[in-house]
Amino acid sequence: MPGPLAGFRILDLTAMVSGPSATMLLADQGAEVIKLENPAGGDHTRASANRRGGVSANYLHNNRSKRSVALDLKRPEAKAALLRIAARCDVFVQNFRPGVIERMGLGEDALRAVAPDIVYVSISGFGEAGPFAQKPVYDPLIQAVSGLASIQAGADDLPPRLVRTIIPDKLTGVVAAQAITAALLARSRGAPGQHVRLAMLDAVTAFLWGSDMGSQTFVDAAIPQQDAASFIDLIYATTTRHITVAVQNDREWVALCRALDQPGWLEDPRFATPALRQTHINERLALIQSALATRSAEEWLEVLTAAAVPCAPVLTRTETLTHPQILANGIVMESEHPQAGRIRQARPAARFSATPAVPQRPAPLLGADTAAVLQEAGLTAAEIAALTENAA
Repeated sequence: MPGPLAGFRILDLTAMVSGPSATMLLADQGAEVIKLENPAGGDHTRASANRRGGVSANYLHNNRSKRSVALDLKRPEAKAALLRIAARCDVFVQNFRPGVIERMGLGEDALRAVAPDIVYVSISGFGEAGPFAQKPVYDPLIQAVSGLASIQAGADDLPPRLVRTIIPDKLTGVVAAQAITAALLARSRGAPGQHVRLAMLDAVTAFLWGSDMGSQTFVDAAIPQQDAASFIDLIYATTTRHITVAVQNDREWVALCRALDQPGWLEDPRFATPALRQTHINERLALIQSALATRSAEEWLEVLTAAAVPCAPVLTRTETLTHPQILANGIVMESEHPQAGRIRQARPAARFSATPAVPQRPAPLLGADTAAVLQEAGLTAAEIAALTENAA
């Protein structure tokens, strides 16, 4: 059974992570994604570290299920070939710096001349206007300007800290994939093909607003400097390893106190309500840590789980591979790559009951599908030879 997006064709001119992760998500869900790359090296992530067989893990994890076409778009005949491919596509995605795609002669008007109803997608870092629009952009810059680095610090007057994973890139990829699907749905209901514009800064700011911008919400109120509620993470040492325990409501608090055999905490006026427990968060978390430090993680997890207290072990990346819950979910899958050998990857997260999302093929070698895609676009053997004979 084909995936839910089977029948849609996407022309992908993106590189790095935000764009490629978006189009891979759609490719896993059945869309045909044609990744167009420069024959002189291709996507920058092909050269990333952590490699085997000349293939980088970074490239593998953002580009499976796609086909690769290598064309030098500085050549007029290559640009003409791209437009012939685009004429058969439903979506065009690019993440060049604002203005670059227009200078290449591949702006929205050029694409609509050959595919009037195409969904044209532009992913940028800071947006298409404003003082930062032309800046080269990487994840740390977006973490800085969006406020994420300040949030990670805990308080406005403390040194900012980066989150140690590229949240802006990956979040933008998820938002882009959802927006593309929405635009395709709208088009199927009679709307024209739209131009979807998405900035990494916009995606992260909207993401943070739902949980971290409470003091910036009410327009007529003064905006206080953000103070830290606590610098104690909800990670606790035991006699064997670290665990996490998180309680929110009164029922869970009572259950925790009883599970830890600490009835006195229930009588402590500092912890009488959720608001008071938040006000006295440092004292509360310190008491919990002192109690949990007395026994093993295995013992506490059994006791806390039986009491319906939210808890879990803290796993290393390698330990996640064999944890029973990860195995039960079937999250990690293995496959063969023609050049890298046997590899592990995470399966597509969303499961569809009638149209399963199944990776179609491993991440392609550079230009592996050039001849086939050009032939499908109607180019002759001579035209294909002229485009590919000096491609590298």
